[in-house]
Amino acid sequence: MLEAGMVSPPPATGLRYRALPADALVATPLDGLTLIFHRQSGLTHFVADPVPDLLAALWQGPADAALLTDRLAARFDLASSDGGDPAEIVAAHLAELDALGLVRRDG
Repeated sequence: MLEAGMVSPPPATGLRYRALPADALVATPLDGLTLIFHRQSGLTHFVADPVPDLLAALWQGPADAALLTDRLAARFDLASSDGGDPAEIVAAHLAELDALGLVRRDG
């Protein structure tokens, strides 16, 4: 647990992640959000963009943040309004999805 004033380390961009099997999650769009029901845990997660796109790109095969960023860049303009590195932003999302149990580390 972080104490007041401590900054969490940035997520490692070299970690590889894999999507859960498609039948492990049930995704339902709802008013600009997506509800994702995780069958194994019984939990429903409310997510916003870019999470559904990240999951779809990860279903193409295991990837680290750099490869996943390349997959997404082929379909979307990934320019960040704050000038942040897209791969670092993707790595942070992957770490959050891993913590939620919606993706798994590969290896």
